[in-house]
Amino acid sequence: MHILVTNDDGPPSPHSSPYVHSLVRTLQDYGHTVSVCLPHTQRSWIGKAHMIGQTVKPLYYRPPPLSEPAAGLVHEDERKDSHGTTHTRPSSVPGTEEWILVDGTPASCVQIGLYHFFQDRGPVDLVVSGPNYGRNSTAVFALSSGTLGGALEAAVCKRRAVALSYAFFTRNHDTEIILKASRQSVRVIEALWKQWPEDGSVDLYSVNVPLVEGLEGGRVLWTGMLQNYWGEGSCFTEVDGSVDGEVEDEERIREAEKSPEKEGEEGGMLVKGGVHTHKHFKWSPRFTDVYKSVDEAGPGNDGWAVKEGHTSITPLKANFFQAATHLHGGELQLGPSRSSIFGVTAANEQESTNNTKTEAESTKTEDAPATTTTTTLPIHPPEDAKPPVYALVNYGDTYVQPLITSALSSLLPEGSLTYLPTPSTWDANTNPDISLPSLLPFPEAKVLQIMPYESLDFDYISSHPATSLVNSYMIRKALIRKHYLAKTVENYLVKNPDSVLKDHVRRSEAFEVDFAEFLDDALVEAWDLNESMERNAEKEEEEEREWWILKPGMSDRGQGIRLFSTMEELQGIFDGWEPESDDEGEEGGGEGGEEEGDGIMTSHLRHFIAQPYIHPPLLLPSMGNRKFHLRVYALTVGAMRVYVYRDVLALFASKGYSFPPEMGVEGLEGHLTNTCLQGEPEYNDSVRRFWDLSADDLPDGQKERIWEQVRSVTGEVFEAAAREMMVHFQPLEQGFEVWGVDFLVDGKENVWLLEVNSFPDFKQTGRLTGVVEGFWRGVVDRAVRPFVTGKEGEEVKGMELVREVDLGRRF
Repeated sequence: MHILVTNDDGPPSPHSSPYVHSLVRTLQDYGHTVSVCLPHTQRSWIGKAHMIGQTVKPLYYRPPPLSEPAAGLVHEDERKDSHGTTHTRPSSVPGTEEWILVDGTPASCVQIGLYHFFQDRGPVDLVVSGPNYGRNSTAVFALSSGTLGGALEAAVCKRRAVALSYAFFTRNHDTEIILKASRQSVRVIEALWKQWPEDGSVDLYSVNVPLVEGLEGGRVLWTGMLQNYWGEGSCFTEVDGSVDGEVEDEERIREAEKSPEKEGEEGGMLVKGGVHTHKHFKWSPRFTDVYKSVDEAGPGNDGWAVKEGHTSITPLKANFFQAATHLHGGELQLGPSRSSIFGVTAANEQESTNNTKTEAESTKTEDAPATTTTTTLPIHPPEDAKPPVYALVNYGDTYVQPLITSALSSLLPEGSLTYLPTPSTWDANTNPDISLPSLLPFPEAKVLQIMPYESLDFDYISSHPATSLVNSYMIRKALIRKHYLAKTVENYLVKNPDSVLKDHVRRSEAFEVDFAEFLDDALVEAWDLNESMERNAEKEEEEEREWWILKPGMSDRGQGIRLFSTMEELQGIFDGWEPESDDEGEEGGGEGGEEEGDGIMTSHLRHFIAQPYIHPPLLLPSMGNRKFHLRVYALTVGAMRVYVYRDVLALFASKGYSFPPEMGVEGLEGHLTNTCLQGEPEYNDSVRRFWDLSADDLPDGQKERIWEQVRSVTGEVFEAAAREMMVHFQPLEQGFEVWGVDFLVDGKENVWLLEVNSFPDFKQTGRLTGVVEGFWRGVVDRAVRPFVTGKEGEEVKGMELVREVDLGRRF
């Protein structure tokens, strides 16, 4: 990782910042790239502050060489040259290690470190704030901590962050203990990074490591933060107001050697006079309040864990709320760490870890009851074991997201994917700071994207074709827009007059309407439609007319669909959509406004298609003679293979079917089978498995004949788009896409293609979740497995190949 380190204690110093050098060296020893930006002086208790109005100026600190014992910076009698040197200008010597010191706060250091230095090292993966000189457990410490302030600043900059604090109980810091604390800290950091929650539930972690003998034999516990409070009285003591100047007394504050009451008495003579007594005030917190609150609260919180010599981990959101409370009480088990330049072998640490785990698992005390759950997080894997594929998986649909992740985890080898953070609001086009390249550890990484269309980084895909797999093609309107689909079929039939599409796609009249008053002009070239409407107008009996269905070319979810048979009826439909005045339209009045009951909007009133209405449809007595359509889930892979999933859905209208004149032009409940129009997805019996429909109504042989038509038409329409509408349908060799293809079966059991949907609404499946689950297993098997493992997908039941089209598109 590229890790930015900051703190609130300043540069290495035996008095105020004795740990940071050790941590930086240990992170480097474990193979991480470490950039350092620190306050130029002690900035404890400052929280997440910024000093407004101040020009922040940098200094350039050059630490002692790697060969120096980093953790030795705790003794006053050290050689001066072991502390490093500070300069007003950056080094001109290439390769010089240089830290940035700024005369600002920890939060300011994070901003400056992220955005103004170190860009040549690539994006920062993680910000570590600390190690703090003292604990930051319990709310009293955490709310004022500059260490937590730095981590919080990183979190609101959309970076993962860890606030790290060392809790000491004596100033007699043994060098070996500090070395062990650094190794423990790095192992914890790597373990947290490895299993950082992908659901956005955690922004940062507050980690407290106790500096005690036997540190590595202690436990690593998930804890809540103890909510505690100051007791009665002030955290300031009064001193003589005649004395000017500020006394830095960090050591006394940290150790709380003197009680506030005694110190107040020793503050000197107070100068009195006038209404007020002239006083100065000195920060002198009463730590006895904190220690008392920890004792009174009992086991389980972060203060208790530190007191008992355990490492505490508190998950936090950057909004003052605790996060991931389901982890509290559990134990973080660390795997073996790698060898260190400080002389501890991996084998020794492995033995220590194994002993620790055995002790923790076999001991049951009041502090660790038998019901406590244990959460195991592995350490960062060695370089040669790095997972080959990084994954962005956030489909944006709570119904289908867990089904996708389940399919990935069950069908792909364990550890083959490393998940990257995918905030729900991430849009690669509008939030470039968290674009895909900024999330990857190295440019050559293989990347899987399964995201909403708007969030996909197609620029990255085009520039990294050999290492990318994405769940959508960039251009596919030849299929998903109804007027384009009509043109696709028309063009294909000109060159392929015997195509199966001629008997399974209704002829369409496509036209554009800007305003209802221009409808006549829009239909000038719609010869078949005009002739049909003229014939219908001469027929007194409506049952003798040829009925048409009108569909807005860019609407979905059944919006704007109408039935008509004459020009008068069609004109009435468009007049009803157009607001009476601009004012009404702006306010959502009439059917042209944006607050439509049926969802049709003025922006849809441009592209339309009209098709002869399919009558009669196939009706099933066992389902109340309700009209239905088939929802077929399809998959295209590369450029291109076309699959259909055998587990087909039958989606039924909410009312029984009758011929359009009997139902009425506006009464569409018996004609529209889109379940989106029927409320929540608990559709009673409106959604059924096609193969489960009553054999009395539809014997198995008839179902198979219907299915064969579905297979043939699906394969043909995708090939038609790929070959005859290449401008508007461009399959990517490094892409795949899932589709919802809708068919209607007429009374003669002939199948008619209705429409093709990208990113289909899987919630229409309702309670039949197993259909979507099985389909996504097939998707992962056919599209994702070869990319991740290099092996062809296995035969997942139900995913049937219906067409292979070689478009000659390679990368």
